[in-house]
Amino acid sequence: PPMTETARTRQATVHTFETDTGNGSVIGDDGVVLPFTADAWLTGRLRTLRPGQRVRMVVDGEVVTTLTLTTFPLPES
Repeated sequence: PPMTETARTRQATVHTFETDTGNGSVIGDDGVVLPFTADAWLTGRLRTLRPGQRVRMVVDGEVVTTLTLTTFPLPES
């Protein structure tokens, strides 16, 4: 998804991940837990995630729109 004016890139740690649905949650570096849906995970072109893994995310308001590994570039809009 294209980044809006309110979207920002942040880093976080995977808190939970459900392999059957692609949904999960991350803990931002500010300590806030944010849920994500399979759409955010698929946008980042990842195969799987594990708790404790470091990720880069795009957050628009309180919604995680993209999630990828910190070593991967963000996908083009």
